[in-house]
Amino acid sequence: MKRFGLIGRVLGHSFSPAIHAMIADYEYKLYPLEPEQLDDFLRNTDCDGFNVTIPYKLDVMRSCARLSSRARAIGCVNTLTRLPGGSWRGDNTDWDGFLALLGSDASEFYGRPALVLGSGGASRTVCAALKECGIPFAVISRNGPDNYENLDRHADAELLINTTPVGMYPHNGESPVDLRLFPRLRLVLDVIYNPARTALMLQADELGIPARGGLLMLAGQGVRAAELFLGRELHEDLAEEIAAKIERSTKNIVLIGMPGCGKTTTARALGKLTGREVVDIDAAIEARAGKTIPDIFARQGEDAFRALETEVLAEASKRSGTVIAAGGGVVTRACNLPLLRQNSTVVYLDRRGDLPVAGRPVSQSKGVETLRAEREPLYRTWADLIVTSGATAPLTAQKIKEALQL
Repeated sequence: MKRFGLIGRVLGHSFSPAIHAMIADYEYKLYPLEPEQLDDFLRNTDCDGFNVTIPYKLDVMRSCARLSSRARAIGCVNTLTRLPGGSWRGDNTDWDGFLALLGSDASEFYGRPALVLGSGGASRTVCAALKECGIPFAVISRNGPDNYENLDRHADAELLINTTPVGMYPHNGESPVDLRLFPRLRLVLDVIYNPARTALMLQADELGIPARGGLLMLAGQGVRAAELFLGRELHEDLAEEIAAKIERSTKNIVLIGMPGCGKTTTARALGKLTGREVVDIDAAIEARAGKTIPDIFARQGEDAFRALETEVLAEASKRSGTVIAAGGGVVTRACNLPLLRQNSTVVYLDRRGDLPVAGRPVSQSKGVETLRAEREPLYRTWADLIVTSGATAPLTAQKIKEALQL
């Protein structure tokens, strides 16, 4: 069996093994390396090829006996394959991935100003692709003539591409720029793929600007790398198919809805149906606080509870591929919405009729119908999918599974 893998420094978040498992039956492992290990590893490994990610896309070039014309022109390598005799050939398949991400918009932005954030290996590839597509661009770096202190020079930008790691897991919520500085923007591309929606993309959504993350770019470069590994072409729609499968499998499913509507029992049933881990936010809050939710309300008040809820939610929502049962009042704090939307599909469980109030301080103090009138518009606004609760939690879970094609 052929042996391949991914070289980088921090690789725990990588989707590459899952992507290559969908392509062909070969070994594909993660190889996290420190800078001082890189050269010796490439000299001594018996693997047949590698993908290369941050921060080694430039460093691996010194180990290459031969470069493809594209890798040489870009000055950056993200794929290594064996040459006869055992030395390495360097290629750049990020090029193919970025063109897949840009798609038909390549012609839409011909001759229109673009802005590329970052000056590393990914930036080099993006800039080379933009140049070939006839899209003029400026590169923003921390120390270059165009930097984050003089962004006003580029207020006419219509396309913005982030190639920096700012906002990438586990540093979710960070953003390299404020998009309000660019009033003419028509498209935002972020090469980050985890989380699915970076803070930059979420701001674009708020401003009504189309935005796409880097999952299709990752799948596209992976498919092209696999063609080099296997020495044959793969079918042209494979990258899109893989990206769609990865998105379905890695996005969290967050259940929201009224207190007592069955979020916890439905989450458990959905976890059993799909093999996903289940996180119950209320249970996690109680474990962290060392007391029950009624006790937290009685001793510290609702504001303290809501702050703790946001803290726990921020941690849980960074994860991938889980089912999360959120508390009924999660929608009362606007800051929770981007936490949910960054990496999740939000499902509102709409359950009518009487709801239990035992152990639910807000339901007891306000009454169920008053609470429903206050929160239901928020549940519907926040939801990507609305599901009417079935007679049992397993039936409701099955509805969600089918609707989301899990």
